[in-house]
Amino acid sequence: MIVYHGTTEIIKNPDVKYSKKYLDFGRGFYLTTFEQQAKRWALRKGMRQEKKGIVNIYEMQDIWNEFRVLSFEKENEQWLDFVCACRKGENVNRDYDIIIGNVANDDVFKTVDMYFRGIWDKKRVLEELRYYRMNDQICIVSQNVLERVLVFKSAYEVE
Repeated sequence: MIVYHGTTEIIKNPDVKYSKKYLDFGRGFYLTTFEQQAKRWALRKGMRQEKKGIVNIYEMQDIWNEFRVLSFEKENEQWLDFVCACRKGENVNRDYDIIIGNVANDDVFKTVDMYFRGIWDKKRVLEELRYYRMNDQICIVSQNVLERVLVFKSAYEVE
C-alpha cells in the first residue's frame, strides 16, 4: 500500500522520537493514504516554518497481523475518548504498534473541543461529526514496527 507523509523535510528513515506528544493518537509517525491530505499537511507546516512543503511517499508492507493494531472504523465514542486522552498527553497509545482512524483536523477538533471543555456531551459531538468530511491517518507508534513496515520510495516539493 502506498502512504504519504507531509512535512518540510525529506524523511528517508523516519523516527518516532521526533513526534509531538499531544497529537490525535499520541507520539508516533503519522501517514495517510490520501495524497491530497499529505499535500495540505506539507503546505501548512511549510507556511508555519517558512519552508517549502515536502510530501514523502512510502510503501507500507502488508504484515499488520503481526502487530498490535487499533483501528477506528469511524468517529465514534471510543475514537472520541481515545483522541481526547491522547490530546491531554495520556499514554493510551502505548498498548498498540499501529493506530488507524480519522483525523481530528481543525474543524473536527473545534467540535471535539466542545466536549473536551464540557460544553457538549458525547452524543451531541458525535452527531456534529457526521457532517465533516473525514480523512485518515495511520500512526505507527513503535520504532521497531516502523522500520519493518515502511519503505521510502520518493519525495517531492509542493507549493
